[in-house]
Amino acid sequence: MEIWSDVVCPWCYIGKRRFESALRDFEHADDVEVVWRSFELDPTTETVHEKADGPSDAHLRRLSAKFGQPVEQVAPMVAHVDAMAAAEGLEFHQDISVPANTVKAHQLLHLAAERGVQGAVKERLLRANFTEGEPVGDDETLVRLVAEAGLDADEARAVLAEDRYLDAVRADIAEARALGARGVPFFVVDRTYGISGAQPTEQFAQVLRQAWAESHPLTLVGDQDADACGPDGCAI
Repeated sequence: MEIWSDVVCPWCYIGKRRFESALRDFEHADDVEVVWRSFELDPTTETVHEKADGPSDAHLRRLSAKFGQPVEQVAPMVAHVDAMAAAEGLEFHQDISVPANTVKAHQLLHLAAERGVQGAVKERLLRANFTEGEPVGDDETLVRLVAEAGLDADEARAVLAEDRYLDAVRADIAEARALGARGVPFFVVDRTYGISGAQPTEQFAQVLRQAWAESHPLTLVGDQDADACGPDGCAI
């Protein structure tokens, strides 16, 4: 399972939880490999390097300017997303979120994949942004967060200084477009099935079952003409 997403995308976090719910109940969950791929919602975003002083309507005003809609119309949309997050057990505080360019976060996710802690780092960055209001575009904040999730702080700092995985991030984004992704989250199973958006848990469960069945076809053994009963009766 390859999942393209961004750490400042609310539906990516919600979709992550829904997918995890489906995977938790999947009988072959231990055999499913999950790889997080990079996608930048807005590469032009300028990072704010400090946490907000406290709750405000700054996030609403930013969305209002982006979508060209009054704050009064944007507010119910944000409230709806928060409610959907709560239904999945997530606690969103978008009123303390700050803008972040996420290219550096994605580079650290590539490092995390190589060190075997990508899932933990992904979760830590999402929670930091949506629940804690951390500036996830700031270098030292990122280093602290990923260290909490299992990466070596010095190595993480070196990766950011060198832009070590910048080409890999760009390759992920290009691949998403080649696969037909128009937004995120975007889930790809065995390079055969694509799921766009934070679909219901049942949708993920169905695709997991179908992909597993197709990749593990039943092999019949023994005499196929042995005595048996069928629609036309029983062999005598």
